[in-house]
Amino acid sequence: MTNKNSFISAAAELEVPFFDTDAMGIVWHGNYIKYFEIARCVLLEKINYGYLEMKASGYAWPIVDIRAKYVKPLKFKQKIIIEAVLVEYENRLKIEYLIKDKNTQEKITTGYSVQVAIDMKTLEMCFASPDILLEKLKGAL
Repeated sequence: MTNKNSFISAAAELEVPFFDTDAMGIVWHGNYIKYFEIARCVLLEKINYGYLEMKASGYAWPIVDIRAKYVKPLKFKQKIIIEAVLVEYENRLKIEYLIKDKNTQEKITTGYSVQVAIDMKTLEMCFASPDILLEKLKGAL
């Protein structure tokens, strides 16, 4: 995970629920992406540009790329911390993630997501992030 002081970060804590696991008590691989989303929402709310604010500003921000590297399995009732760090924002939102065990701090999963702005009036992709995002970030960086 990129570690730069000028980047904005946020974290969420979670205890792995039963319904996220398979018959062996291991988290199904697709749920890690859901955990990324939980931390991403905390990060976006931190800069006051969550999904409702995005919509109100006239932009949608679909995910265009998402990756996960599974290092160790998560298990039912395991307490975890999901960290999200905004590492790019000028032309797209790139957020890096780290899921770690809350008690041992052991790395479980890493990954990233990339989102681009879509102007909801024209449905065209923006090749630079809209001014509203840059304004929101001014106070946070």
